[in-house]
Amino acid sequence: MSEQHAGSEWWLKTYRRAFPRLASAVSVREDGWAQRGGVDRVLTLACGRVYTVDEKVRTEDWPDVLLEQWSDEARRSPGWVQKPLAADFIAYAYAPSRVCYLLPVVPLQRAWRQHGREWIKRYGQVRAQNIGYVSVSVPVPRATLMAALIDAMMITAP
Repeated sequence: MSEQHAGSEWWLKTYRRAFPRLASAVSVREDGWAQRGGVDRVLTLACGRVYTVDEKVRTEDWPDVLLEQWSDEARRSPGWVQKPLAADFIAYAYAPSRVCYLLPVVPLQRAWRQHGREWIKRYGQVRAQNIGYVSVSVPVPRATLMAALIDAMMITAP
C-alpha cells in the first residue's frame, strides 16, 4: 500500500511540516539493505542530520494503528513492530484525511514488548491474505498506543 502512495505530494508536505529544515526526501524503492530494513524514505535536514522512515498507509481513517506482528504467519517471520528495523520512524498515515503519526521505532517496539500480549488479548488480531502468505496485525486504538509510547520512553535505571 505504501508503494501506491509513495509519489503522493502529501508525503512531502507532511515531512516539511514535521521537519521545517528538510533539505531532501528521497524515496527508496529498489531492493537492498535499506528496503529490507524497512526504509522507504531518507530525509535529510539542512544541518546534515539524516532520518530514515518506513511508510505505512491505510486507505480508511480507522481509529487504530495496525501493528504488524507477523509479516508471514506460517513462516513466523516477524512483522515490523517486532523485527529489527533500520528506520528511525514509522510514518503511519491515513490517506483520506492525510493525517500521519510519526512513530519513533525504538519506543514503539519497546511498547510492543511491554504490552503486545495484552493488546492481542484485548483487541484481537487481523489477518490479511496476500499472494502466498498471510500477515497478522493487532489493531491498537491510537490513544492506547500513544500512552504506551510515552511510558516506553521513560526508563528507570536499576
